[in-house]
Amino acid sequence: MRARHGRQSWKRIGSIAVLAALTWAPAHAGTPTAFAPLQRADLVLYRGATLIDGTGAPARPRMDVLVAGERILSVFPDAARPAEAAKAKVVDLHGQYLMPGLIDSHVHLATPPNRRQAEAMLRRDLYGGVTAVRDMADDLRALGDIARASRVGEIAGPDVYYAALMAGPDFFTDPRTAHTSAGGVPGQVPWMQAVTDQTDLPLAVARAAGTSATAIKLYADLDPNLAGRITTEAHRQHLLVWSHATLYPAKPSEVVAAGVDAISHACLLVREPDPDVPRWSRPRHPVDLAAFRAGDNPALARLFAVMAKRGVILDATVWTYGAAPPTGASSTPPLTPGGCDDIVGGAITGQAYRAGVQISAGTDNVAPWTEPWPDLFHELSELVDRAGMPPAAALRSATLVGARAAGQERDMGSLEPGKLANMVVLSKNPLSSIDNLKTVVMTVKRGRVFMGDDFVPLREEDITDF
Repeated sequence: MRARHGRQSWKRIGSIAVLAALTWAPAHAGTPTAFAPLQRADLVLYRGATLIDGTGAPARPRMDVLVAGERILSVFPDAARPAEAAKAKVVDLHGQYLMPGLIDSHVHLATPPNRRQAEAMLRRDLYGGVTAVRDMADDLRALGDIARASRVGEIAGPDVYYAALMAGPDFFTDPRTAHTSAGGVPGQVPWMQAVTDQTDLPLAVARAAGTSATAIKLYADLDPNLAGRITTEAHRQHLLVWSHATLYPAKPSEVVAAGVDAISHACLLVREPDPDVPRWSRPRHPVDLAAFRAGDNPALARLFAVMAKRGVILDATVWTYGAAPPTGASSTPPLTPGGCDDIVGGAITGQAYRAGVQISAGTDNVAPWTEPWPDLFHELSELVDRAGMPPAAALRSATLVGARAAGQERDMGSLEPGKLANMVVLSKNPLSSIDNLKTVVMTVKRGRVFMGDDFVPLREEDITDF
């Protein structure tokens, strides 16, 4: 086993036998579920931690969390333990910090499909405290199997919630759509559909829902009217709608007016002041980025007021627009080369945050294979350093807001009775510095413990460019 560089050792376990019972155990022959969640009969008491519960409440010292199988049974002060806690296995967390599992709101695990790469990325995420991810449209044939394998415990990884994509016909000249539709015709497969005013939308949405998608993703070549019609039908069929902030020609305010639940990419908001946004296939004029650098753009102020009122989430992806993306990074959303970067994206995100818009933390990028920590840590640092968000707000973007973005607030995002036992134990306080996330001691996902020191880094051959 190789520990992450700089990772703190686990010093206050209390009982090695307890942790061994909660971590990996050989599965019965024919049932490859080494990482499956625990059963409800398994009571575990996580005792004495400083609790950051994700609800916005201040950190509370000497708190206990009682877990039954994969769910939280109760949360209480250590001095007020109920009688049922006496039957539980005890994990001593005195001197440690306990917070909700993290959520990455923007990943791509199968563009093109590469199962070994996806599993390596998910493993790095899980051992770094990420217990769920929102995949923003890929080859759902491959992704669905990855999501299933993680959910039932065949592989070590976060839960995966994903979108089926809809866009206008012009988008499907993008070579990535051929990669994600191999064996079919781009724009004519259930997980990536070309739509027009003549499309039978109830049927198209039903086809997308049949992939087990959580949402429809609107990508490009869509006008405001069609974006609104798709959104209305998706909601009628109980799917969320996640959208690029600009759909070429629909501009951000028109996308929000269409009723979507979340929009992606702060840098795509630079089109909001434009009187006319070109269609996807037309040339795009340069944007005067100076109008956004101060974080006080009037057009965006009007947009953010509406987003805050309606609860539309901004999946900012500031990190992916960094001026010098790391080697091995994935492709970024379409912008003019030399255009918007993480400085401008950070200023826009900061303006949105100050206006009361809910910000979720998504990456849309892949760090080099040599990095031992989740990609999400880069985005959280950008939210603090570029957008000026306090560490507490950045953490909320990767917990409760991330759960809302994925449509999973009922089950995750905070440590409350009835929710999944998705938790992270840290040796240092992340509210003092976002860098203290790099002191992950262990991750608990659906009641199953993953010790940080058991992490084996990604291998170079497992990570290739998307």
